[in-house]
Amino acid sequence: MQALYQMDIGQIGRDAVLTDGEGTLPVIDGEDARPTSADRGFFRAIVIGVVDDQRRLDRVVAEILEKDWPLYRIDSTLRAIFRAAAYELMARGDIPARVVIAEYVDVAGAFFGDEERRLANGVLDALARKVRPDDFAAPAEEA
Repeated sequence: MQALYQMDIGQIGRDAVLTDGEGTLPVIDGEDARPTSADRGFFRAIVIGVVDDQRRLDRVVAEILEKDWPLYRIDSTLRAIFRAAAYELMARGDIPARVVIAEYVDVAGAFFGDEERRLANGVLDALARKVRPDDFAAPAEEA
């Protein structure tokens, strides 16, 4: 998300963010943990996927937002969150939609207060239900 933010505000290009970002992936679950090759691969996939498909991702997110709040008016950190989550929801069917929502709502909570966290939850829930409705279908009753 931070890499996408840097690119959005024009500080750094994709190749530089991939090189710099892989070495500085945040440690989440322990002080002495180091990013694995899977972490690096996932990081690269998100950055490349968002950059390569940004117009389509932005269109899908914009359809969810209220007409009075187009995507360009959204804070650039939230915009990066929405783009990364949209990429995961649309391209990574191996990750459950509810997990994507929860992870990115947590990221929003790390940067913002309750109002923005609720906004992120609402937008991402609506987005997930639109692009992955089967993840929210009620389970069929067994006969």
